Amino acid sequence: MKKDIILAGVGGQGIISMAAIIGLAALNRGMYLKQSEVHGMSQRGGDVMSNLRISDKPIYSDLIPCGQADLIISLEPMESLRYLPYLNPQGWLITNKAPFINIPNYPDLDSVYKEITKIEKHVLIPADTIAKEIGNDKVVNMIVLGASAPYLGFEKEEIQNAIRQMFKNKGEDALNQNLQAFEMGYNYKAS
Repeated sequence: MKKDIILAGVGGQGIISMAAIIGLAALNRGMYLKQSEVHGMSQRGGDVMSNLRISDKPIYSDLIPCGQADLIISLEPMESLRYLPYLNPQGWLITNKAPFINIPNYPDLDSVYKEITKIEKHVLIPADTIAKEIGNDKVVNMIVLGASAPYLGFEKEEIQNAIRQMFKNKGEDALNQNLQAFEMGYNYKAS
């Protein structure tokens, strides 16, 4: 198995945590892993992107070439469009529907959605709305991770075990809310 994944969003949304969980699942399986991160502004609101490459064979570069990403997983719809040139023709785009409007000239949201829906294999998930149902807006990343899980090449339980590893020291409530969020994203079906 080989997967090249770009994770995108803005600072504070949990991109690095998502990359760490996928990475843990890969390491638990004994796979090779390379990761590279790009942070915009160090404060909340700057763009964040992570190249995550996992394979059962050695990986020689941590950067994903244009047109080679199997998945773009984004916590912000405009940020998902920024990395579209990296998506391969058979790749999946999974993104949160809610924008993080941190610039005065944020594009028209309907235009952003229109561009996303041009991608044949896409999931546009209302993760912020689902997080409100759970009662914790900090689990949006786990909802999007859940929606992405069927395309990652891991069994659902492998990702759940990695979430347990990641949150085991954060308390039972935090762990359970993150697992619940993952489950809700995993079971999301667009209407």
